[in-house]
Amino acid sequence: MKKMLCWLAFTPLAVPAFADELPPSREHLAPAGWEGSYHGLHYSPVVKIGDRVIVSGIPAIVGDNDEAKVRWMFTQLQRHLEEAGATLDDVVELTSFHVARDHAEFRERIEPVLRVHREFFKDHYPAWTAVGTSALFSADAPMELRAEAIIGSGRAPKADIPEPERERPALP
Repeated sequence: MKKMLCWLAFTPLAVPAFADELPPSREHLAPAGWEGSYHGLHYSPVVKIGDRVIVSGIPAIVGDNDEAKVRWMFTQLQRHLEEAGATLDDVVELTSFHVARDHAEFRERIEPVLRVHREFFKDHYPAWTAVGTSALFSADAPMELRAEAIIGSGRAPKADIPEPERERPALP
């Protein structure tokens, strides 16, 4: 027994810092219809670590036009979050990847995304980084969306950000 106690004392991370503190749980999840991503492509559509939820990139692939595809993608995001016990209100960060040849095409392609984003995120918006790229794994997807959420963080969000003052035209 003495040797075992000695070994534990000199092994970092062998025991929690405090006797009652456990490491966070880690769950790999997939909403119905996304199981092939885990078993076939070897990635987790959703990883839940304690109260943190990471949603892998969801391609915008179902719909007749870009806006319909984007709306489907946001609906899928909602399903992925629900699988882990989170909601859209709990989303703290988005990263979107948009297929575009140049900045002008990027700005054109992000317009339907901005419209749909407003439908799903009415206030207390997540941080968001939008990236242009030449290709995605899903060939017909105009974009892909990745998200992170903290379960419960959307219950009482705060935002004390004043509206910007509008520029007044100069008097003649």
